[in-house]
Amino acid sequence: MASERECFDLSGPLHLTSIDWQNTQHQRSVAACLVQGVYVVERDRQEEREGPQALAPPWWEFFHFKLLRKLVDDVGFSVFGAIYEFKPPPSLCNSPLEGIPRFVIAFRGTLTKNDSVSRDLELDVEVVRNGLHRTSRFEIAMQAVRNMVAAVGDSNVWLAGHSLGSAMAMLAGKTMASNGIFLKSFLFNPPFVSAPIERIKDKRVKHGIRIAGSVITAGLTLAMKAKQQPQQRSHSEENPFTTLSAWFPGLFVNPADDICSEYIGYFEHRKKMQDIGAGAIERLATQNSLGGLLMHAMGKQPAPEPPLHLIPSANLTVNLTPSRDLKEAHGIHQWWRDDLQLQSEVHKYR
Repeated sequence: MASERECFDLSGPLHLTSIDWQNTQHQRSVAACLVQGVYVVERDRQEEREGPQALAPPWWEFFHFKLLRKLVDDVGFSVFGAIYEFKPPPSLCNSPLEGIPRFVIAFRGTLTKNDSVSRDLELDVEVVRNGLHRTSRFEIAMQAVRNMVAAVGDSNVWLAGHSLGSAMAMLAGKTMASNGIFLKSFLFNPPFVSAPIERIKDKRVKHGIRIAGSVITAGLTLAMKAKQQPQQRSHSEENPFTTLSAWFPGLFVNPADDICSEYIGYFEHRKKMQDIGAGAIERLATQNSLGGLLMHAMGKQPAPEPPLHLIPSANLTVNLTPSRDLKEAHGIHQWWRDDLQLQSEVHKYR
């Protein structure tokens, strides 16, 4: 049975009758709706809703996109992503095209329905284990992104994702950025793999924990580098984190959502460390996971791979509008509302 959230006429941003593609609020709303389109495509498939019964098409057709291709997982065959193409009507063809994406590649998050839940949860575990890049779903996603960029150019492609899909889009964006290709990206509620320190109310305690964590992380990083062979060391000195710093994805987070709220503290803490003259410590700490380094130091795992959820630069947007519960704070639906209390800040790694 269809939920109200799946019906565009009941839940979509009907106020957006005309899109100003230079307006960042409009861009955010459209990107979020295209991600919702992927969720509803998969729900249509599960519920066998086809033709006029399908609920997904309005989520992209309202904004003059067409569904070019579905991205299907090779395990379970659920639809986890979509490639959309902008197809304006003749009346809009003479309008300036600046700011309009020709193609958007969008990825959904976890669906807690029988047909897809076990595979989605398996991938959620891979996010926590820092192994998303080794999954076949990510390989399918990455191939789609590479092929699209090769065919139409990086300036014509946007990435968007929510939750697990946001982790996929972030990893795809990081992979492209490491090769000097910076895609405009909308990352809604991306998972941050860490203890929810943001939940601590006492600011001094919270700041103290973060400083201690940074000092230990930086120390373990230096110790690990000192143990490396000279040839390993010269290779690792080409810092991939610095290479990524020219990429500024849009990160959209809610402080009441424990899954992504740690990004707020992650970037704030970096600024505070700079202010107190501990920028050098934080530059090392910000690109490494304390958990991974500790496991390596105790001999529990080989040298840790770079944490997939950490990024050097971002345009961080925080939704300060009160949420009724975690479900609302983590939902994609908040991001196309027009009555949000938002706070945005650009964070650059230096």
